[in-house]
Amino acid sequence: MPLGYKYLRRLLLENSCHVLQKTPGWSPSHRHSKWSHRSFAYLTIKDRIPQILTKAIDTLHRHKNEMFEKHGEKGIEAEKKAISLLSKLRNESQTDKPIVPLVEKFVDTDIWNQYLEHQHSLLNDSDGKPRWFYSPWLFVECYMYRRIHEAVIQSPPIDDFDVFKESKEQNFFESLESITALCIHLLELLKTVEHLDENQLKNEFFKLLQISLWGNKCDLSLSGGESSSQKTSIINSLEDLKPFILVNDMEHLWSLLSNRKKTREKASIVRVDIVLDNSGFELVTDLTLADFLLSSKLATEVHFYGKMIPWFVSDTTIHDFNWLIEQVKYSDHKRVSECGVNWENYVKTGRWVYHDHIFWTLPHEFCAMSQVAPDLYAELQKAHLILFKGDLNYRKLTGDRKWEFTVPFHQALNGFHPAPLCSIRTLKAEIQVGLQPGQGEQLSASEPNWLTTGKYGVFQFDGPL
Repeated sequence: MPLGYKYLRRLLLENSCHVLQKTPGWSPSHRHSKWSHRSFAYLTIKDRIPQILTKAIDTLHRHKNEMFEKHGEKGIEAEKKAISLLSKLRNESQTDKPIVPLVEKFVDTDIWNQYLEHQHSLLNDSDGKPRWFYSPWLFVECYMYRRIHEAVIQSPPIDDFDVFKESKEQNFFESLESITALCIHLLELLKTVEHLDENQLKNEFFKLLQISLWGNKCDLSLSGGESSSQKTSIINSLEDLKPFILVNDMEHLWSLLSNRKKTREKASIVRVDIVLDNSGFELVTDLTLADFLLSSKLATEVHFYGKMIPWFVSDTTIHDFNWLIEQVKYSDHKRVSECGVNWENYVKTGRWVYHDHIFWTLPHEFCAMSQVAPDLYAELQKAHLILFKGDLNYRKLTGDRKWEFTVPFHQALNGFHPAPLCSIRTLKAEIQVGLQPGQGEQLSASEPNWLTTGKYGVFQFDGPL
């Protein structure tokens, strides 16, 4: 079976990733002890999660008439049921109730419930069951979004309703000015791309990488679902933003792809995989980068990975991916529309391939992927380079542990090495590795919240060149 069910029981009981508890440089942050009232994890569960749930309830309520028109009284009853389930979930989180198993049958229900059993097994008998404020932050946050999905699929005929769709589309429309500027920049670049010398090509590659990095600031889960659009063009701000890149491995990415371009046979494939984060403006920056990779012949195909279900408010699903390309294609602006036509053509001709997989919305760290989802791990191994966008991917890459800042990225990955990979993220969680000695402490002294504001970013590479 695709998710490796036969491995799950053993994996969840042994949980090979947790061997890192004895690794130098790690401390058991957010693991079955109540979080500090000052921690970002605590504030997420205390404030942001109820805010996100309230917004989801409000969205359902505002679509009541639409549900009635489409489904009649059954639609109204379903809307009431979904709201009731989400209200119950909000109460459970706010009052620190035990975390309960999932009940609605779905492709991942058994895996989630086995993982919950595993969390229970880590507790002492006196601790009782895992609870909202006494469980690993990554697990609790993922669990909340999975419960939102459960509330919807328990409420047919509205069981395909995306409570975050409106927010994601709003982000896109509010960012149109920046999207237009980016599309024009790309098309002007593509006119001359074949005539650029190596140094010019490298500089343009670095520019689009940085645009993709700073596009990662547009995260609706961080703002509790409130608007986080990109209203100003970031193309002209890249030089000013460079000092805020704490780890810059862009040269490694260039070396890897440019060397492959020089040495590959005409018919051979160079594949870059992008594990997506947010839809809206950030997705446009990722598609712009992907277009450049093909046009510059640094890659011959790009594979994208998104979520199977609505996730962390703004994460990209197949609907978001297709919807955005369609919006760009049918734009009133001729140059924007031209990009959309090109992107649709890449999809139709198989040069862009979109994948989804249920593993991306499980609570597991990526070091468990080879056992829990061996088919996905094998697919990633086909890539020559994997770009992991955003904070949630970084947390799963590094096990969401409170590492010392100087611990090497390779060590924090704990054996997850399907192919050369690079994390491209702006910092929005209290975790960062691979810094120079004293760098993290200096930032902590001058800016206490530097880990969570999205002001700083990294390009963090792992793998042979």
